[in-house]
Amino acid sequence: MTTYWAAHAWLPDGLADDVRITAADGRIVAVDRGPASPDDQRLPGVVLPGFANTHSHAFHRALRGRTHDDGGTFWTWRDRMYALAEALTPDTYLDLARATYAEMVLAGVTAVGEFHYLHHAPGGTPYDDPNVMAEALRTAAREAGLRITLLDTAYLTGGIDAPLEGAQRRFGDHDADAWAARVAAIRPDDTLTVGAAIHSVRAVPLDDLPRIAGHATGRPLHVHLSEQRLENEQALATFGATPTRVLEDAGALGPRTTAVHAVHVTPEDVAILGSTRTGICLCPSTEQDLGDGIAPGALLQSAGARLSVGSDQHVRTDLLAEARSVEMHERLAEESRGVLAPADLLALLTTGGHASLGDPTGGRIAVGAPADLVAVRTDTPRTAGADPAQLVLVAGSADVDTVVVGGVVRVEGGRHVLGDVGAMLGSAVRAAWEETR
Repeated sequence: MTTYWAAHAWLPDGLADDVRITAADGRIVAVDRGPASPDDQRLPGVVLPGFANTHSHAFHRALRGRTHDDGGTFWTWRDRMYALAEALTPDTYLDLARATYAEMVLAGVTAVGEFHYLHHAPGGTPYDDPNVMAEALRTAAREAGLRITLLDTAYLTGGIDAPLEGAQRRFGDHDADAWAARVAAIRPDDTLTVGAAIHSVRAVPLDDLPRIAGHATGRPLHVHLSEQRLENEQALATFGATPTRVLEDAGALGPRTTAVHAVHVTPEDVAILGSTRTGICLCPSTEQDLGDGIAPGALLQSAGARLSVGSDQHVRTDLLAEARSVEMHERLAEESRGVLAPADLLALLTTGGHASLGDPTGGRIAVGAPADLVAVRTDTPRTAGADPAQLVLVAGSADVDTVVVGGVVRVEGGRHVLGDVGAMLGSAVRAAWEETR
């Protein structure tokens, strides 16, 4: 049993002073107010609940700083991503994912939703262990020290009514039943939750959508939704409906579903997503980097959708900045400040994300919640002088000092227990790209 003391901590009813948090067996067993005791472990700055990174493609981390030379579009960026996907092996995937997840923990992430579609060997031939790539992610997350919801992704076509081609063959199972049979062999454990994903309405045949939704009953189900205008145009031309309507008709929306991006949604789509209580994961750094556009986050939340954030392609790994960017996008779109309050931003960073990953108890400093704590310094050049209640609007990953995951200290003094994460990333990224030559 360990007791942590914080001068400031964000509790379910807001910021509180002089908070003692006791953890045992990975859970919070007591939250008290009062001065520190000699045996308490003091945490600096403001202590927040652990962050959830709701949407990650771990292997995309190797693309950071390597896709800007020719400008282009989402679709030209995708070609570069496919080149990387074609080359990865189980070993290089493990090393890259381990370093990527360690970078997340440095930024305060205690749980990640991994949108996993790199399943098979080049050419699409299954490995002897058909889930060896998923097992690499399990190992990577455990060694980096965070929980993972493995959103094993159905990716069956290369576009609407188009065959899989090139690197896409590594992503595809024969059909929805073959996908479900492979996923059924992945066993959950105390750090891995098995979820599901529909890559998009472009990548799953219309008849298979209800079957995948049915297989995912009782588990988190995620889907890329309306990230690009072309996706909407293709869906309207083929199905006579927006992607949101297609998913609703297939029975794929609801409280256990999280739609990722939702940039180009119509007013009717917003109403559908809200009325079904579908979660929405916004990924501002990716949406900025790829020129996707600005999602109507505040409208979706007002309609009834639960918001969360993800780092997606990891153009940056800074979940505080992702949450802040949701508000900054709203300010640009609405030409007004304070569209979402600091408490709203912390909710989408914590409770909203953990709920989307299948853990409604996560993301709060309360008895029974996971003992996940993130101490953010208030004395850095970025945070000094700020109101602790508004820290989310100024702090970033560089200000994270201590991270506790399930009662275990994984980051202390801004350093991960695995050591130099920058060196780990440099080595893993180089090895990944060497395979492409």
